Amino acid sequence: MKRFCISLLLLAAASAISTQAVTVRVRDLTFVHGARPNQLVGYGLVYGLANDGDKDPAYTKAFLANSLRRFRTTLPPEALTSKNIAAVLVTADVPAYAKSGNTIDVTVAAMGDAKSLQGGVLAQTELMGADGEVYAVAQGQLAVGGFALGQGGAGGATVQKNHPTTAKISNGALVEREIKVTLVEGDAIQFVLREPDFTTAARMAAAINEVFPSSSHAMNGAAVRVKIPDQFQIVPVDFIARVQAIDVIPDTPARVIINERTGTVVVTARTKISSCAVSHGNIIVKVSETLDVSQPNPFAQVGQTAVTPRTDTQVTEQAAKMKAFPEMPTVEKIAASLNELGATPRDMMSIFEAMKAAGALQAELLIQ
Repeated sequence: MKRFCISLLLLAAASAISTQAVTVRVRDLTFVHGARPNQLVGYGLVYGLANDGDKDPAYTKAFLANSLRRFRTTLPPEALTSKNIAAVLVTADVPAYAKSGNTIDVTVAAMGDAKSLQGGVLAQTELMGADGEVYAVAQGQLAVGGFALGQGGAGGATVQKNHPTTAKISNGALVEREIKVTLVEGDAIQFVLREPDFTTAARMAAAINEVFPSSSHAMNGAAVRVKIPDQFQIVPVDFIARVQAIDVIPDTPARVIINERTGTVVVTARTKISSCAVSHGNIIVKVSETLDVSQPNPFAQVGQTAVTPRTDTQVTEQAAKMKAFPEMPTVEKIAASLNELGATPRDMMSIFEAMKAAGALQAELLIQ
């Protein structure tokens, strides 16, 4: 019976590491409120698909007719064909402080029934923000990370790798309009935690106050407000850089994450369990099929050789193992104990769920 390969990743690989405080820069824990990317979206046409394009849907032909009108060519949509064209969705993220003339990457995805975007060229497409204003214009040769070969059907075969109907254009969009960014709110700046936590926010405020006394406080578990000192009022960027370089000891929650699909178990160093015992046993069913050969007796006048299948079924029940955990063991002992039981990710899911239900697992359990 094929078993999962268990990969146990521990945030604290050894006791010496788990007991040692790890400092992290403020810039790695937070981002400045207001300095964030913005999403852009647009709809356009990809040309040059060599009969791999849309199969003449009404919206693709309407897109094509509208684009031709821009070049003073008017044709009814029903007179057009889209075999070499595909209607596509174009998306991009414009970073904070992007100026007019900067270039950004774009992602292109087919909207209709096009087979592939391989070899296509995106025509000039306007990219709009959530407010409906145009902030960038995209255009260029597509780079497709997959392919589809063959026609399929009776007697044929189709080979496909990745998704040939999505593509990227590196530096394919030109920023046309700058998005306004507001960093300073009154006389202060907010630093927003990427992983909200009250303890981490309080520690960060205390660490900042050691460098800039009485300048910061934690607003909640997700944001720390820092007042700009007088000497930095005209250069807030320098102040932000100074604050981002401050080291903080973040708080790591007790958490167990199990991914049965990949066979990965992640346990943080703070994970503890109370006194409990775990019984672990499996029933293994093995089915094997062999071929028996039946031949007529020697010198027989009639009969012929025959091959008959034979199926053997074996049911084996492994002896259950009882493992006792001492009160509040370390994360290394948890890993070693579960490995001694020969637990697979599926088994670990059941074990940890039972521990959680019994109140013995003192950690958050996440099963993916």
